[in-house]
Order: sequence, then structure tokens, then C-alpha cells
Amino acid sequence: MTKPLALVLYERLMPGSQLVNRLQDLGYRTETVSDPKSLVEQAEKVKPMLVLADLEPASAKISEVLTGLKENAATSHLPIIAFCADKSADLPNMAKAATLVVTDSAIVSHLPLFLDRALQVD
Repeated sequence: MTKPLALVLYERLMPGSQLVNRLQDLGYRTETVSDPKSLVEQAEKVKPMLVLADLEPASAKISEVLTGLKENAATSHLPIIAFCADKSADLPNMAKAATLVVTDSAIVSHLPLFLDRALQVD
């Protein structure tokens, strides 16, 4: 049986690499995306089960990229877990397209709970 695929967009080494390692420990295959502009195209190509995205790369407005992911017919169904630094004051508004928005300090330690919640079918 094929392991589920998680597409991970991150620029900051920490917590990005920790998150990839934790996903692999939980039985996920992972594919990383380094250029936010290619996220939608990559998601269409590899067909992941979910997307995890760091909201803080300096090179792009991630909220716009995530909105593009939700507006694309081929990727609109994907759950998105977005994460950012604990000090981010505008956390609720940073990624309205995300299924779940969490902090860096919580993402790795509580990842199984976040995955269960993001993947819930209503």
C-alpha cells in the first residue's frame, strides 16, 4: 500500500525540516516545495493528501498562494495546515484559505492531532 503524500512548503529550516522528519515518522511520504509560486502546479502534479505551508517566507505572500490553491478546481479539495511563528500578531488573518493555522511551537509536537483534524470529513 502506498503511503499518503504530504506536500510541504517551507523556507525556514526550522521548523520546516523538523516537520518533514515528523511526517515521515508518522508514515507519510513528503515532497517539499521551495518556491511558493510553484505550489499549485506541484500540487496538481503530485496529488498530495494535504498541504502544510509556512506562512513566513520572505519571498512571497503565502496567503495569496494558498488562496490560489483553493481556487484551483484540481486542488480546491486539499486540506491546508499553515504554520507561523508564535509572535505573529495577525495569526487568524494570515491564511484564511487554510483549513487550520497553528504556531511553530505546536506544529511538530501536536502534529498527529492537527493531521486528524485537517483530514476530517464533515
